[in-house]
Amino acid sequence: MARILITSALPYINGVKHLGNLIGSQLPADLFARYNRGRGNEVMFICATDEHGTPAELAAAKAGQPVAEYCAELHDVQADIAKRFGLSFDYFGRSSSPQNHRLTQHLAAKLAENGLIEEVSEKQVYSIDDGRFLPDRYIEGTCPNCGHEGARGDQCDECTKQLSPTDLIDPYSTVSGSKNLEVRETKHLFLRQSKLRDVLDEWISSKTDWPILTTSIAKKWLHDGDGLRDRGITRDLDWGVPVPGMEGKVFYVWFDAPIEYIGATAEWAEANGLDDAAWERWWRTDKGADDVRYVQFMGKDNVPFHTLSFPATIMGSGEPWKLVDYIKSFNYLNYDGGQFSTSKGRGVFMDQALSILPSDYWRWWLLSHAPENSDAEFTWENFQASVNKDLADVLGNFASRVTKFCRSKFGEVVPDGGTYGPEEQALIDTLDKRIKAYNTHMDDMEVRKAASELRAIWVAGNEYLQAAAPWAKFKDDPDAAAAVIRLSLNLIRLYAVLSAPFIPDASAALLKAMNTDDDSWPDDVTQALETLPAGHTFTVPEVTFAKITDDQREEWQEKFAGKRE
Repeated sequence: MARILITSALPYINGVKHLGNLIGSQLPADLFARYNRGRGNEVMFICATDEHGTPAELAAAKAGQPVAEYCAELHDVQADIAKRFGLSFDYFGRSSSPQNHRLTQHLAAKLAENGLIEEVSEKQVYSIDDGRFLPDRYIEGTCPNCGHEGARGDQCDECTKQLSPTDLIDPYSTVSGSKNLEVRETKHLFLRQSKLRDVLDEWISSKTDWPILTTSIAKKWLHDGDGLRDRGITRDLDWGVPVPGMEGKVFYVWFDAPIEYIGATAEWAEANGLDDAAWERWWRTDKGADDVRYVQFMGKDNVPFHTLSFPATIMGSGEPWKLVDYIKSFNYLNYDGGQFSTSKGRGVFMDQALSILPSDYWRWWLLSHAPENSDAEFTWENFQASVNKDLADVLGNFASRVTKFCRSKFGEVVPDGGTYGPEEQALIDTLDKRIKAYNTHMDDMEVRKAASELRAIWVAGNEYLQAAAPWAKFKDDPDAAAAVIRLSLNLIRLYAVLSAPFIPDASAALLKAMNTDDDSWPDDVTQALETLPAGHTFTVPEVTFAKITDDQREEWQEKFAGKRE
């Protein structure tokens, strides 16, 4: 039994996430976790809400709530939606937890001991009326590049140009609207990650099995321009992990957020009444983590921090922390001719998706169209076609035809009689080959290929049923028809097991209909297709997947084109 540690990039706290966020990290991570549990491996699947930083303060202010109260409330909202989407986290923590505070301060202290943190004086915008330094996103003004009037101190969303607050024309504070600003000198801590450039380069170069997307982004940050730069790891904010000895400063959200992977595992141990050894066996190579395989899932925008800054923190501490073994990164999912946009409310958000269809409909489409090799696009026409053809016509139709025919001819019981012949053996041979390919794609985290192989496995059963035609055999040879149906009922159970990582609710419903809790992985196909013996009772399942009508598609397309209510 292997030990697999899985982390998903942390969803930010400021609101409900859209489907593009979901497929970028949490959903494929859940797919891999469910698959590995199904194969009998020991899995620790960790995620958390990312709660620090300027956007959290701004969102709380907009909601008229204290930031701590706002984050606690939104954590519960995100945790509930994740549960309803079938995301099977072993623990869903909070980056504001005491465990993360302690770990962040501890690692910063170790980095300082090792000469990897430097205090730097720099100029920053100060609001006289607000009585505070303003982080980049607390300042807006006119973009000097395109003239857009709502540019932020770090970037113009209109032309995407990276900016500094001092670049803005006619800048003002987003806290108060005051233009009474001046540039003052302040001190911050910088992580001297440039000193680890060669070590990081050698480490990344050794990961020859990583996706090209991951390594290309990492290498670009290492070598382009001046190469890997030292990075500021503190901010002038009230909300965050306090910096010991520097009043009024907290650690930058991108320093403490990845540390929360460890922190959340410590939260899991405490929540389950376990001691530190329980979480340390996943994270410290001197406490048992040397045999752990650690896999991270994230969107491509998170790759630089996970391939460079977080490893620099871990390596630079000089302590025996577990480094990531594999980083699965994803491109962007766009929405119906444009982009998903949280600020503009464009696209489908996770809570809205669940209000119109069960989670498995979304899980299947998103995973089978995962933006692995390039950006992908969600369109309602494609969504409707995929649900109707794959889920309703192939999988759902097979379960319905087999169980209803059996009920009408043999009752709700696996029929006896008949033996398997060449047609059945040909199906078994096909399934054996395809299941091995499916396992390989899942092991390699090739999400779209795995989905394609799973659909081919469903299709194989439909083609067998159509060719075997038990409804025709029953007239002259009921025993032969019984053999076809007995195999097909077992095939429903096999489909439920193989499909569980993709569509867990439908899989559970099919297992329940087959009146079995045997969800053992089909390593031996012949044996797997004998799991339900003659005489075993079952019930005809409800409609596994309802088709999406043209009227529904048109209604939803119009509903989600504009502003989120």
